[in-house]
Amino acid sequence: MHNTQILKKTVLLVIVLFVLVSCKQSETVSIIPDQKPIAEIEQFGFKSSDFNVLNDTIHKGDTFGGIIENQNLGGRKVYDILVKIKDSFNIRTVKMGKAFTLLRSKDRYKKLQAIVYQPDQMNYYVIDLRDSVLVYKKTRPIRIVQRTISGKLDGSLSEALNKQGVDEALANKLIKVYAWSIDFFKLKKGNKFAITYTERYVDDTIYDGIDSLKAAFFEYKGKLIYAFPFAQNQTSGKLDYYDDHGNALKNFFLKAPLKFVNITSHFNLHRFHPVQLIWKAHKGTDYAAPTGTPIMTTAAGIVEQTGYTAGNGNFVKVKHDKTYSTQYLHMSKILVRKGQRVAQGSIIGKVGSTGLASGPHVCYRFWKNGVQVDALKLKLPNSQTMDRKNLPRFMAQMKPLKRELDSVAHL
Repeated sequence: MHNTQILKKTVLLVIVLFVLVSCKQSETVSIIPDQKPIAEIEQFGFKSSDFNVLNDTIHKGDTFGGIIENQNLGGRKVYDILVKIKDSFNIRTVKMGKAFTLLRSKDRYKKLQAIVYQPDQMNYYVIDLRDSVLVYKKTRPIRIVQRTISGKLDGSLSEALNKQGVDEALANKLIKVYAWSIDFFKLKKGNKFAITYTERYVDDTIYDGIDSLKAAFFEYKGKLIYAFPFAQNQTSGKLDYYDDHGNALKNFFLKAPLKFVNITSHFNLHRFHPVQLIWKAHKGTDYAAPTGTPIMTTAAGIVEQTGYTAGNGNFVKVKHDKTYSTQYLHMSKILVRKGQRVAQGSIIGKVGSTGLASGPHVCYRFWKNGVQVDALKLKLPNSQTMDRKNLPRFMAQMKPLKRELDSVAHL
């Protein structure tokens, strides 16, 4: 009897625990789908107490019409709404991942009252459906903050900036500015740097990214290489970067046809060929990279020739002007045609190992006045020299920025 009572109590306890656990799990599952953040709609000019608020983002396959079609529009037709707003708001510009907010009535009908679409942090559109259909765009106030940082490299540039809490977009901007004068893979531990840049803040507090690069220097091969933006033509406002003497950083040619440089063979008039196993001239520079890596033309010009030969494999030759031409060999794929005009940095093909090649690479050949030369030993021209009449204006802009850089770096 005693054992029977114990068994009954045990069974009862298991049932109670099962019910409690089942109820707890059910409660958790029922809450999760509704856990969407409530927007502070006051920022859009509405009172949160007046509406039922639904926040979401544009999903793959969503259309603006489809989103509002699922709402109670109080007899209004989606087509009529789209027609009325088409002149003020392009419904085709809504992009996946962008935020929108639906403001609905607080009664049981939850009738759609307004829609707010945010294409970015700075701007938002309001489509007010309460009386007539009204559309307007608002831009939040922007505050620009200037910062100057300095330090020494203890790894990559991205790592150094990350330690100082700087957006990695600044590293990409710096690499582009210095693409003609610094090989960032050859910067050494302990090299000094200093950077002045500006950041954008929306509504005074929301970080919105890097705005501009104002000034910088990097220690490279024992020298400080400065960079200052300057518009020679004040009407166009087009910026180029110059060092502290007014010399252009941007050259007529890029340093290499690949973004990531790994030289495996230099220009050599007496080299042992790895495939033919004979001594012969190698009139180019080999850059190894994985198959499919984009190959860039190092300067603007016109595609003079494309094709295939047993030795060169797939190749492209570009004529830049009366003096200079370049050629790119062993491509896995050619992406341009003869006669096509290409800009500096245009992707003209993909790295491969066609022709006489022991592995995937691009052989970069360079002609000056019709003679093949070693591109790495040439002093190549700058793309735009400083006009003498602009030098005083440049110096006036540059000097206070240089003093700021030097002071934080304690030079």
